[in-house]
Amino acid sequence: MSNLNPAKLQIKLIDIKKDVFNLPRKYTLTHSDTTGDLFLTISREYDEKQISGWYTKFMRDEVLGEWKTKVGKHELHLYLHISGGFIFGWAKIRDKIIRSHLKLVFQCIRYAEQEIIEREPDLDKSPIFAHFLSKRKKFNTIELFSDLSNYRI
Repeated sequence: MSNLNPAKLQIKLIDIKKDVFNLPRKYTLTHSDTTGDLFLTISREYDEKQISGWYTKFMRDEVLGEWKTKVGKHELHLYLHISGGFIFGWAKIRDKIIRSHLKLVFQCIRYAEQEIIEREPDLDKSPIFAHFLSKRKKFNTIELFSDLSNYRI
């Protein structure tokens, strides 16, 4: 997967300031298969309107994310649907496709939050946990990825 093209990323803030890190801070990331545009909402809640369309409900290829604090340290947790419910595609294929796009997902969030990271550099060293959600045990995993600093563009 190629690197993020910032011109293809549309960032929307709802009920949150771009330059102040407050919790809860959640991410809703979707994309257009037609244009390749990426749509990232940063808010105190997930952007239900962004993921309520029939196509998104059918494909379930949105990424949801949130910051959590554990023992005084920040962690970024992302949730990705591999299988279960009404989702198009086999778990093995979806898992492979989703994993091939993870770098782009991490870059989107890192790019969108660059002002906050400049103000609070410890966030750049925060670990990323990807929750792969599946009804199949083999694909239902939580994996630790490197920190955000590795996803600068």
